Amino acid sequence: MKDAIKPNLMQTLEGTPVFVHAGPFANIAHGNSSVLADKIALKLVGEEGFVVTEAGFGADIGMEKFFNIKCRASGLVPNAVVLVATVRALKMHGGGPGVTAGVPLKKEYTEEVRAGVLKASVQNHINPVNHWLAVECQSVNESSASSGLLEKTVSLSLKTSLNEYRCKTTNVFITRTDTRAEIDLVCELAKRAGAFDAVPCYHWSIGGKGSVELARAVRDAANKGSRFRFLYDVQLPIVEKIRTIAQAVYGARDIELSPEAQSKIDRYTQQGFGNLPICMAKTHLSLSHQPDKKGVPRDFILPISDVRASIGAGFIYPLVGTMSTMPGLPTRPCFYDIDLDTETEQVKGLF
Repeated sequence: MKDAIKPNLMQTLEGTPVFVHAGPFANIAHGNSSVLADKIALKLVGEEGFVVTEAGFGADIGMEKFFNIKCRASGLVPNAVVLVATVRALKMHGGGPGVTAGVPLKKEYTEEVRAGVLKASVQNHINPVNHWLAVECQSVNESSASSGLLEKTVSLSLKTSLNEYRCKTTNVFITRTDTRAEIDLVCELAKRAGAFDAVPCYHWSIGGKGSVELARAVRDAANKGSRFRFLYDVQLPIVEKIRTIAQAVYGARDIELSPEAQSKIDRYTQQGFGNLPICMAKTHLSLSHQPDKKGVPRDFILPISDVRASIGAGFIYPLVGTMSTMPGLPTRPCFYDIDLDTETEQVKGLF
């Protein structure tokens, strides 16, 4: 394991350098690439370069932990945020039926959608960014301002990237894509909710040239600068830090601690660990603790069943609801089916 400290230098199919050096998924840990990899990348790209780093699952857990755990540890400050979404995912989280691998999609996913289905999903993933990044915003309307999406002196450097993807079977792209009306609708909703810009991306089907417009928008957003701030002060009591995340990011009314969770909090506080940041162990399938609770749940109580400490990693991690900390892994790792065709130099088995 002595070499595990070294990031793995890899590359995309188009030759873009990529560091792979990450921790477990954001629903059970911080879910971010390493500070070491980011710092090496920043050194290599120089003052005019850009480093793109991924932040786990969604704005509610991956991005929250990126800002409040990783940024504290590294001292690095992000210049812009790119929220990635698909029309299909927004339909599902907007109240669409469940999706099962291998089963044909329901008509809700293959037919054009109404605005109301997408609106809440778009707004609620943009909303948390307001707690952390602030620059001049492109557009604000009365409804977004009055609902707390934007504060009077705080606006947003946020770029929404809408992936228009084509379902792939073997080596053939299916010709059906999201409708133009749906794409325009999501982009409009994102801007109305406070996004700096919203751009359809086509890199899944045509590679890097399909996201050039996104790259330009990210450059423009980053150049506007940001007034970064943390969501909470680490000196707050553990319970208050958990409550702040639950209310400000998830939309919960309050939290409910089990006796065991309260006992652990008291013990960690007495041991001097009460000033550590919080790493919520939570489902990525919903903004709440219930995986099947889609849309934007309101007025719910977030149950904390247990609280544990990763002192070496430097955070306290509460278990939300029945969340398990054991990763779900396949019985046969997918790398067994990935190979290189030496004649064509094409990678086989990636999809």
